[in-house]
Amino acid sequence: MEITKEWLEEKNACHEGQEWFENQKLSDGLEIGKALMGEDKTKNEWANWLIVRIMERKQYLAYAIFAARQVLDIFEKKYPEDNRPRLAIEAAEKCLREDSAAARAAARAAGDAARAAAVAAAVDAWDAAVDAAGAAGAAAGAAAVDAWAAARAAAVAAAVDAWDAAWAAAGDAAMVEMQVRLLDYGIKLLEAKQ
Repeated sequence: MEITKEWLEEKNACHEGQEWFENQKLSDGLEIGKALMGEDKTKNEWANWLIVRIMERKQYLAYAIFAARQVLDIFEKKYPEDNRPRLAIEAAEKCLREDSAAARAAARAAGDAARAAAVAAAVDAWDAAVDAAGAAGAAAGAAAVDAWAAARAAAVAAAVDAWDAAWAAAGDAAMVEMQVRLLDYGIKLLEAKQ
């Protein structure tokens, strides 16, 4: 997909990201995503923003699910009896396989339950578990809604929650590692469609 200054403005890209774009030579979205990836947390955030916006529905659902799965163990280690985040991910996976009104309704309910698990973990002041459950809730939320803007925002949120869970559990290096792992997966999803 060709990225232009006008496209970035239309999608409400941040000013700093637009400025970076104008000072480089790439215009292919996939190549720009690859160029942004690395050890710079801000550019990883920009890459996340961009790749989700150039993905199709199945791709960004798969991306959100992958992100949530990466940190599910953080929640389950702290709350082994609470399966709400796992059920939310499974509901999102069902939507990925079978995009029906019933599957979306189930994903919506499971996503709400996972977000409730995140709230319960927040009361317990366990940030990594909150973010892990939030990632699961966001993945289910992405699957539950038909409106592309809301679904894509939920997919971005799933990735950011996974990054935050990694950071809360193990610090900056773990967060950057998680960012790169998720972005690599997103790039592979985009490359598979070409």
